[in-house]
Amino acid sequence: KAMSAPYGKMRFMPTGGINPDNLLNYLKFDKIIACGGSFMVKEDLIKAGNFDAIRDLTRGAVKTMLGLEFLHIGINSDNAEEAMRGAKMVQTMFGMPLCEGNKSIFAGTEFEFMKQKGPGKMGHIAIRTNFCDRAMAYFKRCGFAFDESTITYFDNGKPKFVYFKDEICGFAFHLIQK
Repeated sequence: KAMSAPYGKMRFMPTGGINPDNLLNYLKFDKIIACGGSFMVKEDLIKAGNFDAIRDLTRGAVKTMLGLEFLHIGINSDNAEEAMRGAKMVQTMFGMPLCEGNKSIFAGTEFEFMKQKGPGKMGHIAIRTNFCDRAMAYFKRCGFAFDESTITYFDNGKPKFVYFKDEICGFAFHLIQK
């Protein structure tokens, strides 16, 4: 952070002193474009030719960076009355509190009953991530596409929400930043 102060528009890729415990702290700073470090490519692993272990450490760093977590399932309903019936049933079954909004009714934080049909034949599944922009770049590199028309942005211009283009078993999936 101190080094970045005099360089207003410059972005950095630190590689020294990075480890699994501080990786997210570095990445949360908006001047950091990426991080690297020997914690992913240890000298003894290189010498031993243990590239599987290097791959696993690198994948672990990516997993930490993405921080993907299930947030909730959204269930499509035809109307507000049907959504309320579904939400009340889940409330009765599992003792979850109801919270009604303009477009949906939540039973707890895990079940969202939509008051009308939304994305996905059956509904949607929300996955939260540490960095929506980085997660989008990662998934695009893995061959997945996004419905660009669904992106919503923070005031700083970074994406905070987006739907994947394809459904899985009738469910749309979306990313949302933590």
